[in-house]
Amino acid sequence: MSLDNITPAQQEALEAAAFRRLVAHLQAHTEVQNIDLMNLAGFCRNCLSKWLRAEAEAQGLDVSDAAARQHVYGMPYEDWKARHQKP
Repeated sequence: MSLDNITPAQQEALEAAAFRRLVAHLQAHTEVQNIDLMNLAGFCRNCLSKWLRAEAEAQGLDVSDAAARQHVYGMPYEDWKARHQKP
């Protein structure tokens, strides 16, 4: 089956699942620093959290930066920084 032949709902479900896997992957690989992601890929965990918040806002939902970051990082941002961010 080609992805050209799926419904918009199926496409959205696939994209949402891929996003969840990306977030889980980044949560599992704390050794990967945001600066490394920015240098190699042009985005980082903070970018993902900002995109998540912006999409929530576009749908009329009030999601704070802190809540979006916690969702992406899997813990409060300050805790992640203290545990995993290199100097």
